[in-house]
Amino acid sequence: MRLELLQDSPVPLAKEVFLIAEIGINHNGDMAITKKLIDMAKDAGWDAVKFQKRTIDIVYPASVLDAPRESPWGTTQREQKEGLEFGKDEYDEIDIYCKEKGIIWFASAWDVPSQEFLRQYDLKYNKIASAMATHVELLEAVASEKRMTFLSTGMCTYDDIDRAVNIFRKANCPFVLMHTVSEYPAPEGALNLACLTELRERYDCPVGYSGHEVTMFPSVMAAMMGAVCVERHITLDRSMYGSDQSASLEKRGIELVASYIREIPGCIGDGVKRITQVEEEVAEKLRYWGSNKS
Repeated sequence: MRLELLQDSPVPLAKEVFLIAEIGINHNGDMAITKKLIDMAKDAGWDAVKFQKRTIDIVYPASVLDAPRESPWGTTQREQKEGLEFGKDEYDEIDIYCKEKGIIWFASAWDVPSQEFLRQYDLKYNKIASAMATHVELLEAVASEKRMTFLSTGMCTYDDIDRAVNIFRKANCPFVLMHTVSEYPAPEGALNLACLTELRERYDCPVGYSGHEVTMFPSVMAAMMGAVCVERHITLDRSMYGSDQSASLEKRGIELVASYIREIPGCIGDGVKRITQVEEEVAEKLRYWGSNKS
């Protein structure tokens, strides 16, 4: 991933926006669905797929896990969450499959043991989910690895972000602050994309966008506003079981987002007014010359 900006552009565009397809838990515990989502992301031109890793008994208290919840896996919260959680066998298979397909994968850990689990795969990137952005112990564990980390800022105050940024800078760990609105799905009126500029200027760092809206264009707008990476949840079908499905993009959506974002630098250009050769030819046919035409 290149984080440089186009120096000759009238807006702070990334040379190449890094596109992250968030599979998360939209695989529904099914490896066949997982591989279809990986294929979908790869075929649409996205750079990476991302998952989520949790140690259920650490992340959730017993009172939550024992609570009733109807799901395809049983009648309790524990059964539902365990049904959505991949272990070593599944991640071994994911690692092999992504290498075969030529697409990067990584995951957001929700607890320190999960981050330690992920280290065995020597992943290129880390991710801090918005819900974990105030988890100091996890922040320190991730920052100690000194891998490029995408740090989501949903539900965070400036004090929260200040603390996280200080941890990563103290550890000399590179990071991208991801502007995020943690609503699923998020209404477009709540997206506040101007925060991309605010975060970049306040923290003097690269910024990205993690979107949970149902439409495509805010992701494209974020790239036009200088996001060096864009992350979107993906799904085979929004009607599938799962809390994140409705805030995800289907196949055609991620194809269009990638296509539009890749065209931005060429469309923006360098801002220097010039007449193209074709325009000169058109002018010969269409321009009113009046008495100036010989």
